[in-house]
Amino acid sequence: MADDSRRRRAFIGSFTAAGGPGLVMAAVQPHSGALTLIAGLNGVPDPSYLALSPRGDRLYAVSETADGAVAAYRVAGDKLELAGPPVPVGASGPTHLSLHAGHVLTANYGSGSVTAVPVRADGTLGPARSGLLQHAGSGPHERRQRGPHAHQIQPDPSGRWVVSVDLGTDSVRVCTLDRGAPVVHREIALRPGSGPRHLAFHPQGSYAYVVNELTPTVTVCRWDAESGSLKPLTETPVLPGAPAGDAYPSGIAVSPDGRFVWTATRGEDVLSVFAVEGQGQGLRLTGTVPCGGHWPRALAECGGFLYAANERSGNVTWFAVDRATGLPCYDGSVDVPAASCVVLG
Repeated sequence: MADDSRRRRAFIGSFTAAGGPGLVMAAVQPHSGALTLIAGLNGVPDPSYLALSPRGDRLYAVSETADGAVAAYRVAGDKLELAGPPVPVGASGPTHLSLHAGHVLTANYGSGSVTAVPVRADGTLGPARSGLLQHAGSGPHERRQRGPHAHQIQPDPSGRWVVSVDLGTDSVRVCTLDRGAPVVHREIALRPGSGPRHLAFHPQGSYAYVVNELTPTVTVCRWDAESGSLKPLTETPVLPGAPAGDAYPSGIAVSPDGRFVWTATRGEDVLSVFAVEGQGQGLRLTGTVPCGGHWPRALAECGGFLYAANERSGNVTWFAVDRATGLPCYDGSVDVPAASCVVLG
């Protein structure tokens, strides 16, 4: 890590419509996990969620606007530059993205759809063309579930499938790519009204954890990569008692060793800690800690540290994780107005 070009960096997305600076890069201190802001780029509106390429030389961001787009960036040392114009995704409000099989996949919350955008050999983006999958359905929540709202799209650990989490339809869709177009293999129903938001896999690949936004819980599911099937098992509250006010879970992360799961809850503004039991099939809430800000939107774990992007307080906080208990201990913060996402590489 002595080579400056290879030191660890963090990338922070924000909502420019709420006063955010756009895309921000930070250096990560290897021993303390502390962040130091080193560069920024404001050329794409509302780059609210980010995904880093495996080599770390390309960064991709949604543009969470009514028109909806995705952008590619080149990363070279402390330099960050836009790699071509943003590419429309043919849908509104893309809120999450991931890389899979030579494509950037976006979950489009506003339209309730998934888009596949091809990635060229040089890391730039091609046109989406016909790579769009429209979700259908609704849920019992009168205001939030009148139609589909795809909130996350990500590959499974085997790399054979991608899963799309839809808050509006209370379901998870398991998909494949057929000549660049997402195709539904199976749709799995979760509890009506739960409002699933994000999913994280256990590192051993046999279980997945879905954090629910409309009821503050996590649903534990068994995952079968051979058949591409997800089976809900149990549902665990993210808070030790009834919420004092608004409580909207958002981010979820699993420790690399599979021993702990963390969630963030907006309104209550806490991070919850779960001990993983039964090799992944059970979660036990062991405690909560303040998130160090207001309205934690996303979580990321890296190198024994946990990071939270706090949207309404405009900061990113970091925590040292106790190796024995998984409990995060607040360590510091940097100011990033309207922060929405942090990824590390």
